[in-house]
Amino acid sequence: MKQTSIKKIVLAYSGGLDTSVILKWLQETYQAEVIAFCADLGQGEDLQAIKAKAKNLGVKKVYLEDLRETFVKDYVFPMLRGNAMYEGCYLLGTSIARPLIARRQAEIALKEGAEAVSHGATGKGNDQVRFELTYMALAPGLKIIAPWREWSLRSRRECIEYADRHGIPVTATKAKPYSMDLNLFHVSYEGGILEDPWKSPPDEIFQMTVSPEKAPNKPLEVEIEYEQGNPVAVDGKRMSPAKLLAHLNKLGGAHGVGRVDLVENRYVGMKSRGVYETPGGTILHVAHRGLESLTMDREVLHFRDSLIPRFADLIYNGYWFSPEREMIQTAIDEAQKDVSGTARVKLYKGSCTLAGRKSKNSLYRLDIATFEEDDVYNQKDAEGFIRLNALRLKIRAQRRKAKS
Repeated sequence: MKQTSIKKIVLAYSGGLDTSVILKWLQETYQAEVIAFCADLGQGEDLQAIKAKAKNLGVKKVYLEDLRETFVKDYVFPMLRGNAMYEGCYLLGTSIARPLIARRQAEIALKEGAEAVSHGATGKGNDQVRFELTYMALAPGLKIIAPWREWSLRSRRECIEYADRHGIPVTATKAKPYSMDLNLFHVSYEGGILEDPWKSPPDEIFQMTVSPEKAPNKPLEVEIEYEQGNPVAVDGKRMSPAKLLAHLNKLGGAHGVGRVDLVENRYVGMKSRGVYETPGGTILHVAHRGLESLTMDREVLHFRDSLIPRFADLIYNGYWFSPEREMIQTAIDEAQKDVSGTARVKLYKGSCTLAGRKSKNSLYRLDIATFEEDDVYNQKDAEGFIRLNALRLKIRAQRRKAKS
């Protein structure tokens, strides 16, 4: 239903099928000025062409913003410091991008005096939650327009037909209707031909990685240097966060690293099939965990690990700007103060394995851990330790025996 109080709307615009149709639909439905906002998160698209497309659709003002360094430094790296991984394998590449896009979109709306913001997320997915939780957390006075929950269009096929009727150029086709989301951290694919979880994804859909079968027959070793949990250099060369991630994407992609095929549990209650590529992120995850094993105290490491499922759930579900995520992040970052040093990983035909680690903050003591003769650890001390820890088990066994 049209809200006559809305005179200006800021749309999160990608130039793809959904948001192009939405742009035209907003203009027709609300008779309001639409401002398009396109964030460059490393998707590799021609942003000037996207701007021109928006202009051709009647948009007077378009914001194009390069947020790649902010994205990696302030969103991806904090997430990687906590080893966030949803349901054991998804590195949250789409999830972590939405809070940044929505935050900047809300800031632009406030700056422009807009009454509303709009997004292209469907009423079945997670992104609607991620966008709207961010809007409400940071700019609670803005109205939210979610066309997929309002209009009569029911499928991407109908969106394609709408685009055809209105002369809107789109790249999606009825024969290839799967959805793709790309940024500097990953690519995700879902819908259309991927909706049958029994069928393997066709190899031609992949954008960032070669097939592991076609990867080089010779492994590649890569050294990554960390400072307080953040990667700062690759093979001795220091790089900015975005450049470092882009470099690792190329190395990992060339060796087929980082492909995931997951049937995941969406926050809205249904299961969905997602196919992902996260080459650089996979390398950083493996390297980071390897360095942590050398530098983190046992109890700190185990306690932090107990937070990972909750931390990942919060990111996946859209609660980046929640007090509980910030609280967990503070604990995670406190635990990262000694995670400095170098990890070496080996890339080979789709796999990324830890090959070595070193640090000035290492807690590993060869003189204690050695199986050779030493003068530091008295092995006889272990007997009393075991007896004390077994006492409750012995008492329980004695009780059981007495009852029999």
